[in-house]
Amino acid sequence: MSFDSEWSQLKADAAGRQSTHTRLNQTDGGGGTGAGSTGDGGSTDLVVHQDDLGAVGHEAFVLHGRLQKAADIAGAGANKDGVGSSMQAAKALSDHNFAMGEALSTTVSVWSSQVKTVLQMCAHISNHLDYSKKRHAEDDELIAASLRHRNGSAVSVSEISELVK
Repeated sequence: MSFDSEWSQLKADAAGRQSTHTRLNQTDGGGGTGAGSTGDGGSTDLVVHQDDLGAVGHEAFVLHGRLQKAADIAGAGANKDGVGSSMQAAKALSDHNFAMGEALSTTVSVWSSQVKTVLQMCAHISNHLDYSKKRHAEDDELIAASLRHRNGSAVSVSEISELVK
């Protein structure tokens, strides 16, 4: 399966699973405002479901690993000096005064740079969502611990959510 078709399939799968889990600066359409209301009908509530964060972070991690292995044309077919077959071909073409040698070398360099950028983006997404998931759980624990019923028992996050609707 080619990268383009696999990427298209992953996007289609994600779109099929997508529902409204994250809302910024908007209401739920019912006209009400929640905690953090801006007073102008827009809400500053952020609703995040930890399972969603984990799933997206995991997919970014998986994509990073697969892309790192599949897209390394600079290192593919490396010789004992670590020079990949594409760069070996570029050198051989240049040594025989073919202009295509330099063009191939430039292509490999640009490709490698672009792949590194995508890899960095995947790593950043994965790491950031892992951090966000952890931080969101910590915030929930703090809120639950600080809010108490009259009898002293903790108010659950689901009860808080019901109160602000």
